[in-house]
Amino acid sequence: MDSWCYVLLGGTGALLFLYALFEVHYFLRMCLCVINARFIKRNAGILDTLQVTGICLSNDVDNLLYHMNNSRYLREIDFARVDFYERTQLYKTIVSKGGSVVQGATTIRYRRFIRPFTLFKITSNIIYWDDQFIYMEHRFVSPVDGFIHCIAICRQRVIGVVADEIINLLLLTQDSSVIKSGLSKVENGDLVRGKPELSLEVAKWIEYNDISSNKLRKDMAVVNLR
Repeated sequence: MDSWCYVLLGGTGALLFLYALFEVHYFLRMCLCVINARFIKRNAGILDTLQVTGICLSNDVDNLLYHMNNSRYLREIDFARVDFYERTQLYKTIVSKGGSVVQGATTIRYRRFIRPFTLFKITSNIIYWDDQFIYMEHRFVSPVDGFIHCIAICRQRVIGVVADEIINLLLLTQDSSVIKSGLSKVENGDLVRGKPELSLEVAKWIEYNDISSNKLRKDMAVVNLR
């Protein structure tokens, strides 16, 4: 009996120690997300809009206890983005070519609260890309009435490879699901690939990021001169 008590106390102590050093449930959920996307869900085309379902739990609410904490939206986007990476083979393709991908920038707009214990859907899709960046849009949508609670635009920085070449490779190798998107079609037996048009809001956002980057470089140059 004493030995079981020691084992229980040791296990509890180890778990508390891990939770003190790491956000254990975040990493566990991320692992489950990868396993689910890689082995259970169907593969998807790189231009498809994918969807995951979430719920606002008690540990997601803010200090007022009546809606989801603002920072939790970005956390949920992490899981949705991993689901997209795995199901479209985007991450696997980038790594196979010797590259890597990191989050470069995010802008998020909140429109209506998500209440505790409320279900929501996150839709994710690529809205533009260039040689260095892949731009994605994520929407938090109510499954009841389709209302968009929140919308975020994210810029993924592709390192070591050309983003445009990665997208074109995936378009070339994936099945007819990319043709159904309307952004690719077959002419004379060849796949004609295209990218979404650069919308005004994304163009202005890219301009803002460029202005911000140039300003920070100038500020650093002034600091280095002192």
